[in-house]
Amino acid sequence: MYNIDLSVPKQIVADILSKKTVENVVFVGCGASKSELYPAKYFLANASKKLRVAHYTANEFNYDTPDWLGETTVVITASLGGSTPETVKANSVAKAAGATVVSVTHAAGSALTKEADYSIVHGFEANYAAKLEKMGYVMALALEILQQTEGYEKYDKMVEGFENIFELAETSAQAARKAAKEFAEAYKDAPVVYVMSSGASAEVAYSTSICLMMEMQWINSGSFHAGEFFHGPFEIVDKNVPFILLMNDGKTRAIDSRALTFLERFDALTTVVDAKDYGLTSAVSSDVATYFNPLLHTAVFRVFAEELSYIRQHPLTKRRYMWKLEY
Repeated sequence: MYNIDLSVPKQIVADILSKKTVENVVFVGCGASKSELYPAKYFLANASKKLRVAHYTANEFNYDTPDWLGETTVVITASLGGSTPETVKANSVAKAAGATVVSVTHAAGSALTKEADYSIVHGFEANYAAKLEKMGYVMALALEILQQTEGYEKYDKMVEGFENIFELAETSAQAARKAAKEFAEAYKDAPVVYVMSSGASAEVAYSTSICLMMEMQWINSGSFHAGEFFHGPFEIVDKNVPFILLMNDGKTRAIDSRALTFLERFDALTTVVDAKDYGLTSAVSSDVATYFNPLLHTAVFRVFAEELSYIRQHPLTKRRYMWKLEY
């Protein structure tokens, strides 16, 4: 019921490798899609021994295109609606350089698919698990590229993780409603909200800040890596200053724990979404759990954002400029 079709990225990668050698993998997108590409980049950059791996916001890729972009590069682009102009252009830039393009979108036949060599169309509306399909498919593409180019000893554990994480994410999101209502009540009048995390979830914190807070709620916000907290940001900590900490279960947990200890020491207004509380390692092997935190954090915090929008009477779909002006 809750899953992605792992045979799709497996077949795509096999077809690419039947035609060319892959030496570079680039993930390109904007906003939430950029952040949803990051877990795959994080995984591949950490696990690969040979591949060059990069992650770009689309217009930087377009204007400062890497010199090594070429026939041995796979460019993976993502856009929910498939019409983000900068990302559509990135496909053209990649194709002109001879790269292979794989696009991931919710909109079949959209502009993002036109110049792509391969397209994956994902779900979104059905439930909280469906909202993770984009991130999941991109992670699965990264896993298959690694497995089929150089092999990966934890491949089976990653596959098992994909088979279990979507159901866990859905049940966890459904179970988070009470905590989300408490969060909404405590944060409804916050003038600014800071968000942090680490590891594979670092850009879930980023998108929580720029999309869920700034774009969808018009709340001033900032995000930073929990490992950077003590190198500047902790100076603004004071009683009742609002923070959100997306706490990882895995290799970077100690980084998040250190930040949480400091926040609690000074009674900051702190909301913690802890993957351990939702039983991540009950569904995913502890050997690879680090890489699955973003899927769980994304599903659960979506409920928190919804509850905040309800209490503030500000729908998540409300915009002031986006889609309304030429920019």
